Amino acid sequence: MLGTIVNTGTVIIGSTCGCLLKKGINEKYQTVLYDACGLAACGIGINSVVGNMGKSNYPVLFIVSLVIGSLLGTALGLDDKFNKIVNSRSKGNLGQGLSAAIMLFCIGTLSIMGPVMSALYGDNTFLFTNATLDFVTSTVLASTYGIGIILAAPVLFCWQGAIYALTRFVSESLISNELVSELCLVGGFLIACTGITILGIKKFKTLNMLPSLLIPIIFITVKNLVFPG
Repeated sequence: MLGTIVNTGTVIIGSTCGCLLKKGINEKYQTVLYDACGLAACGIGINSVVGNMGKSNYPVLFIVSLVIGSLLGTALGLDDKFNKIVNSRSKGNLGQGLSAAIMLFCIGTLSIMGPVMSALYGDNTFLFTNATLDFVTSTVLASTYGIGIILAAPVLFCWQGAIYALTRFVSESLISNELVSELCLVGGFLIACTGITILGIKKFKTLNMLPSLLIPIIFITVKNLVFPG
């Protein structure tokens, strides 16, 4: 768990630094930071999609996942409920920034494979690398949206901690490279949607799409149980 603790710590430190930086930034520069965050999210999302599209063994699984997951999330009203809770207790548009932070910190190859490698081999290289990236990202996000970005830290800890614990207690085959590729493919689309929303090109209710990540997990788990090996 050392890697996860370090990763979580860098988000806390980065958010604090970004908040302190925010106080001295002119409004026009804050707009530039919004744009930078949006472009970065788009780039990370597109890279994840392109990098994992060719690895997918199920060409339409990501489409089915996005459709079913979005319908489920919309029915549950996840985005509206999340933003209502967050924005009612803060000033500005923290809900948008926090949802972006959670996507960027949690949905990616390093953040998923890091806890797996740590649990199986005691190798924290992926997590330490992710920690460095998340420090920079959290600093930029907090300088734009404020100290509330620090709330993404416990979410990241629980996410990576759950993956770590799951890996320790289940078969390695259940958390395969195949599953990671499918999750990162779907996650890439979600991150890209977050970037497009920040840029104001089109408003996606990204949190309503979050259940899309459950579909590959269910599909591949059932497939492995029905057709082992």
